[in-house]
Amino acid sequence: MKTFAGKTIDEALNAAVSELNIPLEDLNYDIIEDKKGLFVKKVVVGVYELSDVIEFVEKYLINGISQFGITATTKTTLNEEIINVSLDTDHNSILIGKNGQTLQALNELARLATSSKFKKRYRILLDINDYKDGKYDKIVSIAKRTAKEVQRTKIDASLEPMPADERRVVHQALGGFKHIKTESTGDGRNRAIVIRYVE
Repeated sequence: MKTFAGKTIDEALNAAVSELNIPLEDLNYDIIEDKKGLFVKKVVVGVYELSDVIEFVEKYLINGISQFGITATTKTTLNEEIINVSLDTDHNSILIGKNGQTLQALNELARLATSSKFKKRYRILLDINDYKDGKYDKIVSIAKRTAKEVQRTKIDASLEPMPADERRVVHQALGGFKHIKTESTGDGRNRAIVIRYVE
């Protein structure tokens, strides 16, 4: 976190915008100090950078997992504004859970905690031992097979409900299929993709 000072909050924020070259509406900041005296006026703001967000996510996950007596290491990359966190532990299967449900829950907790802390929505994708990559391959294979069937029969088909990151992969995988359109339908855990035939 970097700090910037000024006589007013606007002055402090303008100093941050100037130095960091970030638009004002994209600044994440806290007011650290606000002195208003007869002779002294000073405002200090702390501005969070993406590195602060990544550090928070990693610490949140490692500390949370440690409550269960599990130690972990993290490797984080940034891909198209998605914070990709790869966890490695000696209890990978426990943290993945049945059909990846524990992994999905950890991902959601990390996302909610980060959004709450920085007052901004961040896209976080958590993976353990490349589990997600393997699952993506399987889902894409099923989706392509289903899309070919829809092309042949001209009858729409629905896939099983899946989380947002998996739906995104399916939409991308079928984007180039002729006469095929994909739509997400349903709410919450029941949100799924419908593969439709279009002329």
